[in-house]
Amino acid sequence: MKKMIDLANKYRPTTLDSFVGQSHIISKDKTLYKLIKQKDIPHLFFYGKPGTGKTTLAKIIAREISSDYHYFNATTFKIEDLRKVFDRYKNSFIKPLIFIDEVHRLSKNQQEVLLPIMENYDATIIGASTENPFFTLTSAIRSRSFLYEFLPFTYNEMERILNIVLKDIDITLSNEAKEYLIYSSSGDARAMLTLLNFSYKANQEISLNTLKELRANVIGDGVSSSSSHYDLASAMIKSLRGSNVDAALYYMARLIDGGESVDFITRRFVIFASEDIGNANPNALNLASSTMQACNKIGYPESRIILAQCAIYLASSPKSNSAYKAINKALEQIKNGKIIDIPKHLDSQHIGYLYPHDFGGYVEQEYLKEDLKLYNSLDIGFEKTLSEWIKKIKNEN
Repeated sequence: MKKMIDLANKYRPTTLDSFVGQSHIISKDKTLYKLIKQKDIPHLFFYGKPGTGKTTLAKIIAREISSDYHYFNATTFKIEDLRKVFDRYKNSFIKPLIFIDEVHRLSKNQQEVLLPIMENYDATIIGASTENPFFTLTSAIRSRSFLYEFLPFTYNEMERILNIVLKDIDITLSNEAKEYLIYSSSGDARAMLTLLNFSYKANQEISLNTLKELRANVIGDGVSSSSSHYDLASAMIKSLRGSNVDAALYYMARLIDGGESVDFITRRFVIFASEDIGNANPNALNLASSTMQACNKIGYPESRIILAQCAIYLASSPKSNSAYKAINKALEQIKNGKIIDIPKHLDSQHIGYLYPHDFGGYVEQEYLKEDLKLYNSLDIGFEKTLSEWIKKIKNEN
């Protein structure tokens, strides 16, 4: 029997230069990299999919800044244990690095205990979470720290990690087995090395069948050698926008087959319904929202049918981005300094305000002191009806 090796830990990178992935936050030209090298870092919270290097980077940072590293998991986190750590450093020049995994599981009271520590920098706090900290951490915690999203490893990054292992261990791996090993791990390096680990324990020559016996289906968000799930999502949205039903269904099927969550797909449907269809068919937003709710309740495999129904409807709907363009134009005007005073009759005192219902539903009065022309109807689908309604309301016909 082969001696068991924990490949994920054995080949965990120990320096910034050996760290693979997350180049959008930790490459040499990035601010965080420079702060680490200067040994002067802020409180940090990393969030993203499992196996993307959050814990690994925290350990590297501790080593780089020559700090003592203390690991806590929020599922078993006790304030007393944290206080014991601080008592140990009361009269020390060393500032410890406290890493808290699963930080989204911290209660509000536990988060409040961290505040004075973070405020006084008695320790450097790094947290990791698979959930978005904008929804799980208090605003007080977020204001004292910087948040970084860890993306799933790309196919090339996964291949780099795998090749490091294969160069060191005598493993026979066919091309199709290697492809499946990477593809089925969905950007999760730990999942990839775990599958390799147990496959190697069973047989030094690893076949595709061996891998599939241990992992029959792709996990998480699908990533392939030819395109990531973001590329597939982009192709799906562009196909919906181009009213190509078959293409939209195909790319969506690729996402489903790759293990993409219904939440990821339906969020994009809801955004698309408003951004690209808008009031040309207002019901598209209702259907997309209902699809999100239904799919999150039901899950796979049945959700594929609901997703297909919604995709066909969205692709077949008339398209208008007039609402999208109008709000962007309004925000641009404001950012460029266009701050217009509110007419007196529209403010909270409403002195001189004419109540439209007292005039049959419409009365002429000033609403903006300057005509901005933000919204331009494309007169497509139901949007044309809305334009006609406005004209009728204002007696412009």
